Amino acid sequence: MSFYERLIADTAAEREGFQAIPLIREVMGGGATRAMYLDFLAQAYHHVRHTFPLLASAAARTTDLSYQKALLSYMNEERGHDEWILDDIRALGGDAEGVRDRKAGAACQLMVAYSYYAVEHVSPYALLGSVHVLEGMSAALAVHAASAIQKSLGVREDGGFSYLCSHGELDVLHVEFFKSLVNEIADPRAFDVVLDSVRMFYQLYGDIFRELGARHGVKSHAA
Repeated sequence: MSFYERLIADTAAEREGFQAIPLIREVMGGGATRAMYLDFLAQAYHHVRHTFPLLASAAARTTDLSYQKALLSYMNEERGHDEWILDDIRALGGDAEGVRDRKAGAACQLMVAYSYYAVEHVSPYALLGSVHVLEGMSAALAVHAASAIQKSLGVREDGGFSYLCSHGELDVLHVEFFKSLVNEIADPRAFDVVLDSVRMFYQLYGDIFRELGARHGVKSHAA
């Protein structure tokens, strides 16, 4: 069994738990309100803007030259994606500059803070947990979610959905990139680092959606 296959098998419960979060189930089934979607985009902006510096931090700290090369390539693809989110907020009539200036919610702040801590004090490989969870869930859910939200808001044009739609498609490629990358890691100790990180990020990223659900009245028993 490959490193990637072991990782998928060992985190099946966490993945299923994430997909069962009431807000996610509600959005996938019936879309979202404009306020909820704008709030989601605001939180996305505040963690996506840290993707590039986190990749740079991991690249600077690793001694694995193959991993470092992959991170540097990934950095070029991720540059400027936070601005896409602000453009989506503007397209929907939201206050993009206000989002830029305000702090993220507590759950988002905690996830970002842990990301830096893990890269700097645990292992540069810990960043792979974030990549796997955030991009894996985006690849699995984003395009379906965008369609459901557009339908619920009565929006037919793509304005306001470039981040979700592009990332749903782009992250399918990133999942394959992640798969090949982790299968090439030679250090067997890295598996436990990545496994622990994946479990942590399912919890931390999930907490963003739990917090969003609480703010927008999604009941914990929603199906």
